[in-house]
Amino acid sequence: MSTLEVNKLAPLADNGTVTLGDSGDTITIPTGAGLTVTDEIKTNKISPASGTAFTLGDSGDTFTIPSGATITNNGTASGFSGGITEADVYRLDTSFTGDATPINGNLERDHTSGFAKIGTGVTHSSGVFSFPSTGIYLVRGFIRFYVNTDSGSRFNRLIIENSTDGGSSWTIRTDNASHIHFPYTTTFSNTVGECLVDVTNTSNVKVRFQIQVADNNTSVEGAQDANATYFTFIRLGDT
Repeated sequence: MSTLEVNKLAPLADNGTVTLGDSGDTITIPTGAGLTVTDEIKTNKISPASGTAFTLGDSGDTFTIPSGATITNNGTASGFSGGITEADVYRLDTSFTGDATPINGNLERDHTSGFAKIGTGVTHSSGVFSFPSTGIYLVRGFIRFYVNTDSGSRFNRLIIENSTDGGSSWTIRTDNASHIHFPYTTTFSNTVGECLVDVTNTSNVKVRFQIQVADNNTSVEGAQDANATYFTFIRLGDT
């Protein structure tokens, strides 16, 4: 084996093409040597020289995927915010009257035909909801109030509370209200509240929903075949 020392390789003919080696050859760039290409590189495959790890660029670099290009992943991707990986809905299946701190019992996951959750889904115990994984969640409550007398509540509140210590203490995140107008024999009103919850620890971060009514004749409507009073949990991205 001999050494070729040269400052430049140029095509022999004036066609702008240089071929390096032949089919089946291995071209080795030794450790410590650098290969700099300022324009386009065309190749069918890039593999690590040793082991199974391959690094593309350095910290602070930007890699642009042009419009119209497609990335196909046949393996496992990590380190990416995978979009919405959790989405779940619970509802109240039986109506109740008066206040609730929190709404407790008679809660079921939506099972109406056409519903499908994404991921593992949330869980609850005594009206306190726990999250399946860390992340930023959109938490939303929809409450349907109703009265069937002429002397019910005019002011009804939905409060969403958030705990970061496993449920020992609670912080009010949203406080929303609706108004029922009288006199009517049967009257409905809807109250909606939502907030973003940073779930940094699935054991410590909890959510619950509280109801306050001005008159105990006011009921919160539940249903078993559709969502009248319900709660949604959507993971938007990483914490």
